[in-house]
Order: sequence, then structure tokens, then C-alpha cells
Amino acid sequence: MKKDLGVKPYLFPMPTYMIGTYNEDGSVDVMMMAWGGICAEDMVALNLEADHKTVANLKSRGAFTLAVPGTDTLEASDFLGIASSNKMADKFARTGLHAVKSGRVDAPVIEEYPLTLECTVERMEDEPYGLRVLGRIVNVLADEDVLDEKGRVDAGKLRAFAFDQMRNGYYAMGDEIGKAWHAGAGMMKG
Repeated sequence: MKKDLGVKPYLFPMPTYMIGTYNEDGSVDVMMMAWGGICAEDMVALNLEADHKTVANLKSRGAFTLAVPGTDTLEASDFLGIASSNKMADKFARTGLHAVKSGRVDAPVIEEYPLTLECTVERMEDEPYGLRVLGRIVNVLADEDVLDEKGRVDAGKLRAFAFDQMRNGYYAMGDEIGKAWHAGAGMMKG
């Protein structure tokens, strides 16, 4: 029997992404976010609250990086979701993570994150549910150790983790349990 829970934002898994931008003084700002993802072949959609420091940076710089954190960076990544750059100027420095300037957009690449999308801001839309940011992917950077023998990203090697907003937990991801567009192919017959 199913129980009625009312209106809740319950989907699982929720991604954990790290948005990297530069502050007005050139220092690095990174925040963890979960409400967003791929919305087209070369586009991402982020749903943010307008008062984030990251939003001001997106408006002024017109660029960002969107990275997938690995489980080895859980503590620092979670901290980047807890702390606000509006209140803590040295937020990124406290993590011990390292940043280099992207070669394609005006945003930092965090060296410890194994997969990073370099993006330009294409549109920012104020909606009743918050601010929607549409970004165009101009390049993807991946650590060689997360690539398979054909040079493609191997999800198992990413050591990514998902957010469970129902119980406020993080869960490691990566075990393959089937092949997309093949696991159900047998049901196509007769």
C-alpha cells in the first residue's frame, strides 16, 4: 500500500554538482548544488536562489564551471554547500582544494574534481520557483584516471555521490547494473 506524502521535491538520486565562479576580486567561489542538470546536448540548467554569491558572480562574469565531485572530496564539497561566500570570504581556501583558471571560460577549474564542464551563461530567468540559469557547455575536462580504454568517461571510476534530500544523506554511485537501451530490449519481441 502506498502512503500519500503530499507535495515534496522527492526524486532520487539528486545530483551533487559544484559550481565554480570567480568573485569580483578574482578569488575562487565554489558552491554545491543539486537542483539542475543536463537539459540539451550542449546545455545545463541550474536552479538557484538569487541571493547566492555565485549568482552575482554568474551575472558579472558570464561563465562558470560545473564539476562532479568524487567521494574523496565529500567533506570539502559538503562544506562548500554549507558555507556562504556572502558571509565567509575565505570559504574556498578553508577546503584545501586547488583551482586553476579555465582555458576556455572566465571561471576556475578545481583540480580535485574528476569531471568538469566549462560553461558560458546563456540566459538567466527569474521564475516564481527561483532563478534558472541556462549554461552552454563549451568543453569538458576529465582526469585521465576516470576514462576507459576508448577515452570515454567511466561512471564507476568517477566515484560520484548523490544527495538524498529525503533523509539528508549522501550515497556513493558507480556500480553498473545493466546496459542502457539493452537491458529491456528482450521485451520488444512479440
